Amino acid sequence: MTDHEAEPRMAELDRLLNDPGVRLDPHRVWALLAELRLLVHAAAAAQVSAAGSLPASGRSA
Repeated sequence: MTDHEAEPRMAELDRLLNDPGVRLDPHRVWALLAELRLLVHAAAAAQVSAAGSLPASGRSA
C-alpha cells in the first residue's frame, strides 16, 4: 500500500473518530477500515510475489 492510497482514507478515519465537530458515521468508519484492510492485503501479496516466496515466518513445515 502506498502512502498516496492510504493517506486520504486515514485522514477521513481520523476526522470521523477524533473531530468532535463531525458526526460519527459507523457505516463509513467500517467501510474505511475495510478499504484499508484490502490495501494492506494487496500490498502484502505484491511483496510476496516480488520476493518469489513466503517469508520464513510464514512458511509451513
